[in-house]
Amino acid sequence: MPVKQDISLKPYNSFGMDVNARYFAAFDTADSLLEILSAFKQLPALVLGGGTNLLFTRDIDGLVLKNEISGIEKIGEDEEFVFIKTGAGENWHGFVEYCIAHGYAGVENLALIPGAAGASPMQNIGAYGTEVKDVLFELKAMHMHDRVISTFTNQACEFGYRDSIFKNKYKGQFVILDVTFRLRKQPQFNTTYGAIRQELERMGVQDLSLRAVADAVIHIRQSKLPDPAVTGNAGSFFKNPVISQEQFNSLQKQFPGIPAHTSNNAIKLAAGWLIEQCGWKGYRKGDAGCFNKQALVLVNYGSATGADIIALANEITGSVEKKFGIKLEKEVNII
Repeated sequence: MPVKQDISLKPYNSFGMDVNARYFAAFDTADSLLEILSAFKQLPALVLGGGTNLLFTRDIDGLVLKNEISGIEKIGEDEEFVFIKTGAGENWHGFVEYCIAHGYAGVENLALIPGAAGASPMQNIGAYGTEVKDVLFELKAMHMHDRVISTFTNQACEFGYRDSIFKNKYKGQFVILDVTFRLRKQPQFNTTYGAIRQELERMGVQDLSLRAVADAVIHIRQSKLPDPAVTGNAGSFFKNPVISQEQFNSLQKQFPGIPAHTSNNAIKLAAGWLIEQCGWKGYRKGDAGCFNKQALVLVNYGSATGADIIALANEITGSVEKKFGIKLEKEVNII
């Protein structure tokens, strides 16, 4: 695949940051990736999927690689599960729609999450009570320096809340090539988290189906999240903080209305609520802002820079820490 020079990355990141890459190339097979890496072995490389979970703050004086490995196929099944392999460059929502159309259950709560399928395990994407770790079987990835392709099982990915081994120990070292999911033949619907049940009632759904659950999730997301094609953003900018029961009890005395969700003997707070209580929802300074329908989302209204977004994020985290004693962590990858 041809390697281009001095390319604007604005079309390749959902925040719409107009930064340049010294070199840029797309790959659609492991062999084409190997060819490019071998030709540019002395340069640092950054891999892009959908570019939906990152914020560029500078030009990239190196090689940017766009993952375009495609293809979805069933590679096995047993009485209870099917095993579906997808190329890492496939659009995630497109993959979800494929699964729904074929009756494969497990990812319907993750509908309309932007980005590429290969990025889903890196971030352990999640929504409405479901995470990728719940359905991922294994993935294949190439080491960027020794060029060896390895298979990572679910356990080997070391998943955490919006976290995996690829964000920590192996950050920047591997390129995910394909991901295999283990999905159910018979659905086990999860409609207890967030507003899914209320949305299903509003839709008049009598009999649950994969399509109905996905449509409910899509309606909810569209009602409160900005479309990156219209307003630059990377979805949730901050993680929902996880705290101890003791800390929550103390906060609840001060703030009786504080919403929380219990998960694995820990308390997960709603970062958007904390931010909103500090008065940031709908705030705008220049072209950097906090979205008016969901305070968890920072937006670029046109010409904001990465530095503008970071400055706003730091102001927000400072005010939340001052008011609640909680330091928010960024979910977006800062580059």
